[in-house]
Amino acid sequence: MKQLKFILPLAIFLALAVVLYNGLGKDPKLVPSPLIGKPAPAFQLTTLSDAGKTISPADMKGQVWLLNIWATWCTTCKAEHEILNVLAQRGGMKIVGLNYKDDRFKAQQWLRREGNPYQVNAFDQDGRVGIDWGVTGTPETFVVDKQGVIRYKKIGAITVDDARDTIIPLVKQLEAEAA
Repeated sequence: MKQLKFILPLAIFLALAVVLYNGLGKDPKLVPSPLIGKPAPAFQLTTLSDAGKTISPADMKGQVWLLNIWATWCTTCKAEHEILNVLAQRGGMKIVGLNYKDDRFKAQQWLRREGNPYQVNAFDQDGRVGIDWGVTGTPETFVVDKQGVIRYKKIGAITVDDARDTIIPLVKQLEAEAA
């Protein structure tokens, strides 16, 4: 009976250790989004460039588009910005920005200085739309198909490999599909 007192806690401890070890060994950036395969969350926000104009996902229906959530205070966003500029210069990819929990004037200045890869930027000052999209931080990027369904999510900065191996082929595939 005395041995059981020690074996049971030891067994529980070992089981927890195995579970924690397996969980810690996974890359949190590869956690699948529950939004994949579902319609993009609706929103209507003012544009970053003009507080009198609005933008919503409904405006992009019939097009494949990339939604990039970014902010001027985000150092990782600056790191990926060059890749977004290259994607925009290549043409053929509609990139929509979601400026997240930021200052409108600072964001406008930042884009003038760093280049503006976005066809349009939604201004999410309080971050509520980001919450609907499941944003855990910036940057995050989504690919949305012609029907408005989210087909891909990347947490963290887009790399050259991500763009070349995943995003560009996916966008081409989605654009080739019938609307």
